[in-house]
Amino acid sequence: MPLHALELVPDEAGQEAVRHDWEKLREAGLPSQLDHRGPTNAPHLTVVSAAELPDAAIDVASARLGSLLPFRARSAGLLLLGGERLTVARAVDIDDDVVRRVLAVRVQVPDRAHLGWLPHVTLARRLPREDAQRAVDALGHEDVVLTFTRLRRWDPDTGRVTTVAGW
Repeated sequence: MPLHALELVPDEAGQEAVRHDWEKLREAGLPSQLDHRGPTNAPHLTVVSAAELPDAAIDVASARLGSLLPFRARSAGLLLLGGERLTVARAVDIDDDVVRRVLAVRVQVPDRAHLGWLPHVTLARRLPREDAQRAVDALGHEDVVLTFTRLRRWDPDTGRVTTVAGW
């Protein structure tokens, strides 16, 4: 079942930095988010995802997170998540105030997909475990500063992305 989501989107420079990572993976012959051909595919940090998003969550997100936009965060380090097939992501260091505001949104969604929040930007999905070192080598170790400028809502039922806050 496709999940609804609230997502923070970086500015154009941040999106280009993440897409550069996607390209590095593709050039190494590895899975990459560039392989996701959907028109809504864009670098993002998921705030919350669930089978449905209550209006209260959207209202709280607009008020609590919208008032912070734009904000900067450092993407430092890589995450490898999963079992036989891995998700490769950049960890994102988030200011405590932003984390508190994200948690205020997440508690409005009782049936959220994940009970905890691990801020990250996905670079690849379904990477075979034996290719993990190749992915790490391809991506390197440079930190990236991302400026998040927009909060968007993904509605898989309608196939639409709408801006909730920001520009």
